[in-house]
Amino acid sequence: MNQQVGKASIRFGEPVYIINSASIVGTKEGQGPLKDLFDMVGEDDMFGAKTWEEAESSLQKDAVYLALNKANLKPNDVRYLFAGDLLGQSIATSFGVSSFEIPMFGVYGACSTCGESLSLGAMTIAGGYADRVVCVTSSHFASAEKEFRFPLEYGNQRPLSASWTVTGSGAFVVDKDPGNTPRACITGITTGKIMDYGLKDSMNMGACMAPAAADTIEQHFKDFQCGPDVFDKIITGDLGSVGQTVLLDLMREKGYDIASIHMDCGVEIYDAKTQDTHAGGSGCGCSAVTLSAYILKQLEEKKWKKVLFLPTGALLSKTSFNEGQSVPGIAHGLVLESIK
Repeated sequence: MNQQVGKASIRFGEPVYIINSASIVGTKEGQGPLKDLFDMVGEDDMFGAKTWEEAESSLQKDAVYLALNKANLKPNDVRYLFAGDLLGQSIATSFGVSSFEIPMFGVYGACSTCGESLSLGAMTIAGGYADRVVCVTSSHFASAEKEFRFPLEYGNQRPLSASWTVTGSGAFVVDKDPGNTPRACITGITTGKIMDYGLKDSMNMGACMAPAAADTIEQHFKDFQCGPDVFDKIITGDLGSVGQTVLLDLMREKGYDIASIHMDCGVEIYDAKTQDTHAGGSGCGCSAVTLSAYILKQLEEKKWKKVLFLPTGALLSKTSFNEGQSVPGIAHGLVLESIK
């Protein structure tokens, strides 16, 4: 039986399994430290499309197709699809996955969408409302710059605090049964709340999101009555180097030192010395492709037994930014464990 734990968490009575996944990335990501782990690297960032937005749709479509194929499944074997992206009205998703004809819940949590979709998918399965779901999200550097900042043709200068939106899509097949070779299982979740410290710098989203990550981590510790020592890694999604520093400072203020076990997908996906990405990676695709390609691999190989995975999102739009609003953040946590 599933348990509500504390104020914001759920401990699943029976684990929910990630039976397979897929990761597809662009050229820059394919030149980074994780280049050999991705399932597919595009030859160029247009992916055979005419526009950046169509390219992102193609990313999602291919990621879902590949994840299903790796799991030896067809679209009609899936009950629900949980999917989202960064663009207005989630157009990368709607044009990307419509051909699968799977009943869909559209999800938007900015860069935390991977965590939100996996949380909702796991809850749906644990509650008995589905036997199998697919969770997918994506981002694209060029479409995100066009949506939130400046078109690439403008050639604007980026401050060192800015992150680089990952071009990539990660898809996950989540099931009530482990099957033959599950990658990992989800044993609990902690749902984040919106945190707003009044920061207004859209070119420093790591600092804007770090308070939400700190709050969710602390809430998880309180709800599960545990501390950092139960995890091999605590992994945030999109803070980058600047946000990582802020998070570690905030956690120390709360009485927790997680520096030795903390990892950030935005730091891992690019090489800070050789790739001009400033603070690191961000975007819906950042945590999704890193989870599929790297984190699940460590759990499969039993190098890690238990991790807390927290994709982080900056909840802004060009409208809110132009109206002088602050940049709130949110982070959703999942407990991922290796199969015993």
